[in-house]
Amino acid sequence: MSISTDDLQAQVLGLPEAERARLLELLIASLEPRTPAQQAWIAEAQRRRETVRSGEVQLVPADAALARVRTRLA
Repeated sequence: MSISTDDLQAQVLGLPEAERARLLELLIASLEPRTPAQQAWIAEAQRRRETVRSGEVQLVPADAALARVRTRLA
């Protein structure tokens, strides 16, 4: 038994945002062939995202980071 595109769309849109985002990542990955360099950067981005999510790393707002750089360069 197969599901229609409209039914699938309705089910997907009913998922929580995080699950829809994960599904989107999987769908995009299935459409785009990746070079080894792209795969390495994707793995690095995922590793960095996890360090932020786990609390190991704190994000710094861009304006604060730029202010620090400007102070050091002055």
